[in-house]
Amino acid sequence: MVEIRSRFAVDDDALSALHARAFGTPDARASPWRERLERHSVAWVGAFDGDLVGFVHAAWDGGAHGFLLDTVVDPSYQRRGIGLSLVERLREDVAAAGCSWLHVDFEPHLADFYARCGFRATSAGLLRLEA
Repeated sequence: MVEIRSRFAVDDDALSALHARAFGTPDARASPWRERLERHSVAWVGAFDGDLVGFVHAAWDGGAHGFLLDTVVDPSYQRRGIGLSLVERLREDVAAAGCSWLHVDFEPHLADFYARCGFRATSAGLLRLEA
């Protein structure tokens, strides 16, 4: 049974490893997730089956707008409704924090998933900033 937890104590190594597995990135060096989430996120949610198997968070503008980011489920746990459960809990947490809007950008192949989560498609812009 997978347990969904809000604002859990983040383990940078575990979350970085989950992202590496889900996105097929061989470089699983730990990122400073805990620090970033505490500084920039209004809410974060994890799915646990002993270990972390799913994650999503929402950055915010400090006011009415939350921005859903980094939805990820371990490949061996996908297609079980875990992603939907994560986003549903995140919606509740972001609303409870006082946000009126939750935005998400996604690639076309994820349109059905986000529609099931309650999002409607909108036009948006994107600008890549070169370092």
